Amino acid sequence: MIITKTPFRISFSGGGSDLPSFYEKYGGCVLSASINKYMYISIHPYFDAKYTSLKYSENEIVDDISKIKHKILNSVLNQKNISGVEISSTADVPAGTGLGSSSSFTVGLLHALSCYEGKYISKAQLAEEACDIEINKLGAPIGKQDQYAAAYGGLNFIRFSRTGSVSVEPIVMKPETYMKLQSNLMMFYTGTSRSANTILTEQKKNMSQEDKTNNLIQMCGLAEEMKTALEDNDLSSFGQIMNRGWTLKKTLASGISNPDIDRAYDIAMENGALGGKLLGAGGGGFLLFYCEQHNQEKLRTAIGLKKMNMKFEYNGSSVVHIGDEYWG
Repeated sequence: MIITKTPFRISFSGGGSDLPSFYEKYGGCVLSASINKYMYISIHPYFDAKYTSLKYSENEIVDDISKIKHKILNSVLNQKNISGVEISSTADVPAGTGLGSSSSFTVGLLHALSCYEGKYISKAQLAEEACDIEINKLGAPIGKQDQYAAAYGGLNFIRFSRTGSVSVEPIVMKPETYMKLQSNLMMFYTGTSRSANTILTEQKKNMSQEDKTNNLIQMCGLAEEMKTALEDNDLSSFGQIMNRGWTLKKTLASGISNPDIDRAYDIAMENGALGGKLLGAGGGGFLLFYCEQHNQEKLRTAIGLKKMNMKFEYNGSSVVHIGDEYWG
């Protein structure tokens, strides 16, 4: 058996600029970090090689891999012509919560299958292949940031050029700044999950509107400001930049926020948060806030939502187990 472990991510600023409809005209950038919440993918030969067994939120057993219902599994297994295996996925956090779970699944699956084939695959190749599967082959209306965050891991500034190339630059800061940033972040589950596709499809269409395009350009500028602040070990303005970014992000599509999310955000800001945002495309999932430690208990009590503890991680997608032998 082979098992891969692939992290989820949180994004601080620039989300949306990784969509082709934007970066092909203006270039894009995102500041994000992978966290210690993971997607686990396991693979081993199936007992009866005539069949392929798949276990995710549903169970499938097929005698022809072209019959697989799961779109990503269908695309990847048919592209690699791999059958007669059992593949299982388990996640620390459910899908639809704004942590990039779909791309973590794709990256982890590609990593596991490459190992199964006895082939080395680099982090860059993992991210590129995951983007190709999700965006080009399956036509998902998503960007590129999640695949690179999952493959590389760490706290990074990710640039998207007009030609489509991507560069990943780790943020360098003092260890005490890194630890303070991590301890001053609070994540709360809104109680709802959602599909990002509807919001992202609307956002893509809205890029024809000058005001929304200009707001996303400003959001890229805020990501640059965040990068500079962290490299200067200056956290005093970090939360304020998050707040400015959230104000801009809400204008990009109608479903990004709603009255319940706005109410929770306002409560957090009234009880010690310096800034925050909803993670992912919007509509549900997790709220992320920057709040100094002396105000955190007050905020937690006032907001009344489930808090999820997390830390940064820096390994990216990794192989955590290879069995001693295969059947065959």
